[in-house]
Amino acid sequence: MQVQEFVNNFRNHPVMFIGTGLSLRYLENSYSWEDLLKKIALDFEPNEEYYLDIKADYMTAYGCEYEKVATRLEQDFNKHLQDNRNGKFKYINDIFYENMKNGINISRFKLYISELLKDISLKDSMLEEIAELKKARKNIGSIITTNYDKMIEEMFSFNPLIGNDILLSNPYGSVYKIHGCISAPDKIIITEKDYCEFNEKYELIRAQLLSLFIHNPIIFIGYNIGDKNIKDILKTIFSYVDYSSEESKRIRDNFLLVEYEKDADNTEVVEHDIDIEGFPTIRINKLKTDNFSTLYQTLSNLILPVSAMDVRKVQNVVREIYAGGNIKVSITEDLDKLKNSDKVLVVGSKNTIKYEFQTISEMMANYFQIIEESNAQLLTLINKQKIQISQYFPVYGFSKVCPDISNLQVLMEQQNKKISTLVKNAPQSCQKAYNNPQEVLDDNEISRTNKTIAIICAIMNSSMDLSSVKGYLQSFSDKRATEYRKILCAYDIKQYS
Repeated sequence: MQVQEFVNNFRNHPVMFIGTGLSLRYLENSYSWEDLLKKIALDFEPNEEYYLDIKADYMTAYGCEYEKVATRLEQDFNKHLQDNRNGKFKYINDIFYENMKNGINISRFKLYISELLKDISLKDSMLEEIAELKKARKNIGSIITTNYDKMIEEMFSFNPLIGNDILLSNPYGSVYKIHGCISAPDKIIITEKDYCEFNEKYELIRAQLLSLFIHNPIIFIGYNIGDKNIKDILKTIFSYVDYSSEESKRIRDNFLLVEYEKDADNTEVVEHDIDIEGFPTIRINKLKTDNFSTLYQTLSNLILPVSAMDVRKVQNVVREIYAGGNIKVSITEDLDKLKNSDKVLVVGSKNTIKYEFQTISEMMANYFQIIEESNAQLLTLINKQKIQISQYFPVYGFSKVCPDISNLQVLMEQQNKKISTLVKNAPQSCQKAYNNPQEVLDDNEISRTNKTIAIICAIMNSSMDLSSVKGYLQSFSDKRATEYRKILCAYDIKQYS
């Protein structure tokens, strides 16, 4: 079965279970479990045989017990830094002692891991593939990861959940960081003691994850077929679900393991048997490939009755209702019976309720995310809303994602005319060449009221770097402000016309 056919059979939003392989694929600086331990060992004891001796002590017929290697390394590393206060790792000691002054005891070993993994610079060679992954995020319900780095939450703009936060979460739009995160070094799970404590406390987290596995398609990516994490998850599921039941078959049919094979362009999903001690042979679906883009494109094109973004918005409103406060709840099947409100969650007959996901203002505020995700389904709502001739609206970029926008030429002409008029009427002092918006903000010869015009003129005369404009707009504090919309329209014309 081709991956497109497999994904099109999904009836709910898929959950991605992401391993180290994805960080290794996309980040300039990343490590496998063994490479991370080896790196730390060599950093404070350059003799490679030191690490190999420790590894030899924990080799078994089934491989190396890296959690025991980590335990030994943590003891030696912490002692080395304690004995060498102002040596090579002075900055780690500084952080450790500053924490201790505040009553916080975090292992120097874990502090160093956080330092090693904080850089999430992406490989230039993988940016096109990463762009396809970002387009797919609109259809991803949530993510589970064993990775410590922050690549996934940065890439997906999902809410990271660590430790007990997992139990208090809304699953949609969340990253379950089940082995901890560099943002909370004390919660990193890497040593034998960490794993023992994790397993003791894991029961409630296991129940939370089990619910996701039962109700959603699961895509394992960044792991290989023999990975301990994969086998542990399958053990968990089939300890609770009878392997011979219909429910078990439905769960297995929803599993897809994406296994990396260098230079393979394969897009065929095949069945694969996994042997797990104490269980019958477990059959799951596997895609062995180096062509991840096709999978991401297929996920991006998946159309379900309700989008994952819709569900996330509903969950946020419902959570606020649970929490109490000033939200007024009205139950109705007729929107005409409701008074205007900032937030409206409507349950009723599809014949009497009309639903629009984002207003024109919201689309402009979410401009970069919509384009990044190629969210054509959302942009069709432009046709249901009237764009006034006085409005600044960036239609060029949206038209690249959704060519079916009504009155497209009229909207383009309207956008061009408004920006051209601004540039034509700009004071001479605003028509200088600037490399980025910050140069305009720092120029004392430009009055505060003319800063926006000066930025627009620099964009339109091609002197300003568009990537700096994008960053400026993304960090703009009030995305409903006219200044934001004017600059956005100029950027949109220059970038996409």
